[in-house]
Amino acid sequence: MTETKAEGLKHAFRVVVPAADLDAKADARLNELKGQVKLNGFRPGKVPAAHLKRVYGKQVMSEVIEQTVNDTNGKIVEERGFRLALQPKVSLPAEDPQGQGLLDGGKDLAYDLEIEILPKIELGDFKSIAIEKPVLEVADAEVEETVQRIAEGNRPFAPKEGAAADGDRVTIDFAGYVDGVKFPGGEGQDIDLLLGSKSFIPGFEEQLVGIATGESRTVSVTFPEDYAAAELAGKAASFEVTCKAVAAPGEVTVDDEFAKTLGMESLEKLKGMVRERIGAEHAGAARQKVKRALLDALDTLHKFEVPEGLLNQEFEGVWNQVQQDLASQKRSFAEEGTTEEAAREDYRKIAERRVRLGLVLAEIGERNNIQVSDDEVTRAVVERARQFPGQEQQVWEFYRSNPQALASVRAPLFEEKVVDFLLELATVTEKPVTKEELYKVDEEDEAA
Repeated sequence: MTETKAEGLKHAFRVVVPAADLDAKADARLNELKGQVKLNGFRPGKVPAAHLKRVYGKQVMSEVIEQTVNDTNGKIVEERGFRLALQPKVSLPAEDPQGQGLLDGGKDLAYDLEIEILPKIELGDFKSIAIEKPVLEVADAEVEETVQRIAEGNRPFAPKEGAAADGDRVTIDFAGYVDGVKFPGGEGQDIDLLLGSKSFIPGFEEQLVGIATGESRTVSVTFPEDYAAAELAGKAASFEVTCKAVAAPGEVTVDDEFAKTLGMESLEKLKGMVRERIGAEHAGAARQKVKRALLDALDTLHKFEVPEGLLNQEFEGVWNQVQQDLASQKRSFAEEGTTEEAAREDYRKIAERRVRLGLVLAEIGERNNIQVSDDEVTRAVVERARQFPGQEQQVWEFYRSNPQALASVRAPLFEEKVVDFLLELATVTEKPVTKEELYKVDEEDEAA
């Protein structure tokens, strides 16, 4: 084995395994098979070695070569104390890239090995990190406003004679057409629609004001340019709508009786539940701000070369998402005020930051023995399964049988544990903020 390259995090080796070593391993394996295989015309254990080699020789040599490459590569990594960034790349000679010429034996195994390793990370002084934590108390007015929205959403409706007015609820059947052809997802039956709720395509609800039970209308609208279904975005459409019922809103009194209809003991208990929920939302938003500030501090403290392979992988994922978003919005880089070249450069920097921070967090977790237990992963999977009522068992089976999916659950749990560990060491001071400040989303926050 000869090292042919040692540049930064990249290393390359020329590896040669003598044919005699390969043949000896293959012969040993064939000897093991001798007492196991059954071939017509031969008693077990009495198959001549030459015949056994003719039947199984290439298969056995293929297994020997694969095992030898894995063992040799592992030995190189272990002896040099490498921590791999990616799986090693093995290249056989150009004249025999599939290694077919090796299968008959009697030929040295020669291949090139390329390795990219993780950098050595010198961790910074986490106690030097100072972070402001935004704090927003839940205001009484916010609780009252939320309770009123809940009441509006639970307002009773009674059948109404005559034309529907803004604020009434209509029950409709509809079928949508683009260029005279029905489109997938454009039909509905017995759909309740609150006029004025703006829950349908812009312009749809307004054209139903005045409709009566049994009446049919043609509603003409244009899908928004940013409509989720890209094939419909910006297109004109018509809907044949039939009104099956009209209902007028009734009065709703926000009191203990109303709270009981929602399963709460009293109005005070309902307000308490609302206050807790709003508080949890504020705490979640504050956590994101604090985490962002912490990651910014870690990025400032740690500057090192990141493995190019990991960077390329991360960038491809980011860039593909950028292109998909632009395509779905039917926008160009020029309309975003940039060029493709400049955008690629910007997003490559974002990808590099993500890789670097990922390596730093992993290093901190490893050095401080921060681990995620199987029970914690199980609880997280159960929570995800609950998001799909009626499909809980399928979701559970998917994660249980898919190691990569399970890793996607474990990774964020690990990250949050490392963040908690660092926040214990950092200096965190509370700063009162407004709701607008707490929920303001900066461009950097979206990209990080």
